[in-house]
Amino acid sequence: MTQKIVNWGIIGPGAIANNFADGLAQSTSGKLVAIASQNNSRRQNFGDKYAIAENARFNTYEDLANSSIVDAVYISTPHPMHANLAIMALRAGKHVLVEKPAGMSLAEVVAVQEVATQENRLWMEAYMYRCHPQIARLLEIIASGEIGAIHHITTRFGFAASFDATSRLFDPALGGGGILDVGGYPISLVRLIAGAAINQPFAEPTTFKATGLLGKSGVDEVAFGLLTFANGITAEIACAVVRNMHNNCVIEGESGIIELVDPWVPGRNAGPSDATINITVNGKTRSEVLRNPKMLFTFEAEEVSRTILRGDLQGTSPAMSWADSRGNAAAQDKWRQELGYVACNENPATPSRLNHLIPQKHIAIPHTTLPGLNQPISRLVIGCDNKDDVGSGAIIWDAWMDAGGNAFDTGFVYGGGNHERVLGQWIKARKVEKNITVIVKGAHTPYCLPGAITAQFNQSLERLQISHAPIYIMHRDNLDVPVGEFVEELHALKTQGLIGIWGGSNWSIPRFVEAVDYAKKHKLTAPSLLNNNLSLAVMEKPVWQGCVTSNTAETLNFLRSSNTIHLSWSSQARGYFLPEDLRNRLPEDTSPETCFGSVKNAERRRRAEAMAKERGVSAHNIATAWVLAQSFPSLALVGPRSPGEIVSTLPGLNINLTADEVAYLNLES
Repeated sequence: MTQKIVNWGIIGPGAIANNFADGLAQSTSGKLVAIASQNNSRRQNFGDKYAIAENARFNTYEDLANSSIVDAVYISTPHPMHANLAIMALRAGKHVLVEKPAGMSLAEVVAVQEVATQENRLWMEAYMYRCHPQIARLLEIIASGEIGAIHHITTRFGFAASFDATSRLFDPALGGGGILDVGGYPISLVRLIAGAAINQPFAEPTTFKATGLLGKSGVDEVAFGLLTFANGITAEIACAVVRNMHNNCVIEGESGIIELVDPWVPGRNAGPSDATINITVNGKTRSEVLRNPKMLFTFEAEEVSRTILRGDLQGTSPAMSWADSRGNAAAQDKWRQELGYVACNENPATPSRLNHLIPQKHIAIPHTTLPGLNQPISRLVIGCDNKDDVGSGAIIWDAWMDAGGNAFDTGFVYGGGNHERVLGQWIKARKVEKNITVIVKGAHTPYCLPGAITAQFNQSLERLQISHAPIYIMHRDNLDVPVGEFVEELHALKTQGLIGIWGGSNWSIPRFVEAVDYAKKHKLTAPSLLNNNLSLAVMEKPVWQGCVTSNTAETLNFLRSSNTIHLSWSSQARGYFLPEDLRNRLPEDTSPETCFGSVKNAERRRRAEAMAKERGVSAHNIATAWVLAQSFPSLALVGPRSPGEIVSTLPGLNINLTADEVAYLNLES
């Protein structure tokens, strides 16, 4: 950037916004130029205090985000609004500094960071204490080895507030409780120190045990945590909104002790922000007093503004990197789960709704009509086997529908039944049963038996809170059972109006044909859909026991000649066509190279990469287009775990491969 100063707008003129504004006033790289509040009195009082021009006092957050005079936005509203407002500002082309917690959960933090990547804008979580010079000095002392190997860390952040059910501290709808309000401070510091002990930016706990008190409004009023790290460090953390605590940090080492007397708010926000570090070695204590005339928030305002000016936008700020924020959010999630505190975004009745996760100009997922279905179905189907709570599930499923997807694949065995249950909570909360196509799967080995199908199916409908399954798929086959018994069972569900069409997953072609012939002979409902693996990379090792690939000459010829519907799972070969650094993030026994690695598949990938380069997309997109370009009705099951992974898949929908290109990619020509 050629500019010398960052023009800031503030959303939410509360107490901490005043602190940040005071910090900007002492900054040389940032300047406050705008304020937004829906409360006229607060907006005007804040504007008068900081001499903000009348035409830069906005009564809507959107107007501030869209203002041409604003380069960056500081967000200090109640917690549940943080993620949505950050996304809104990022989509408007603004850099964002958002107060902690950056999101109500790890899933929200990931979603916002993905938007920041797409928009190439800075996003940072506002832990102001991390910008103060005492943290840099602490890391120097640890690196010097003066206290030897670190053994244990103790730190707390607690204060006593009077109970008020309407206060953001106690109202679950406003993200109340200590963990979300101040618990992130001790978590972030112990993770920082444990990482410094091994010369890393941070470390993640390997175990996290917690206890505490949930108050009458349901939020955590006092919370304690015991953590261990892989390097043997242990830690005690605590937070509270109803109890004053000794808000220091003590680091016990092999040879000595370090104490941060006031780690969180040296100078009490007003300045000077002097800080004291006590170091005890061999029974002798010395005190280092770091004196600075600036107020605490000046360091944060300056750090973020300078980061923007030097163009370092993708989450590498030394104060709080993106990876650090993700780790902190994960730890806060774990802390709440240990206490049994279900935040408002995870409440089955009110799961969070994040907007604008899909770019405004995006390729909509195409739909197709299938015989036996009463509405068109999206040609991409999302797998619902990885979300354990409705809060994280809602984020990606809402984004899926925003992208044009309306098909959802489930399984009776997924998550021990919890994944069906969580999807059902979202379906009920969003009231979308009539707008989506749910694929219900049951009869997985060892319960692939005719007698188990109806019992499992009824339980699936109950979990999913739906009355009808547009598509039912047998998850496995059982060759010890005559195929007619399965056909009879599925026909009974069809005649009761409980299913639309049905098919088999991981079935052989002879067995599928046998089922079709039996149904025709006895005038029953025949299977019309095959749900095997089909991807440009041929599955060399079954991902799971009993898995079957359809990428064989025999199966492809059958599908083409019979025009059978095919729904492919692992249609993207578990990431086999992704760049190498993204390829092997799955367990080794089911990784892309383990299951799809071969000389022929490597050549398929090489051809896809060359074609992708010509078309300005990724090889991953070419692989998706290959599945959709088959000459029979072909749907692709994909498994994005975040909205950003949905976005990265969409370019494949705009690629229309010819029959010759399909054959070429599959080494058929």
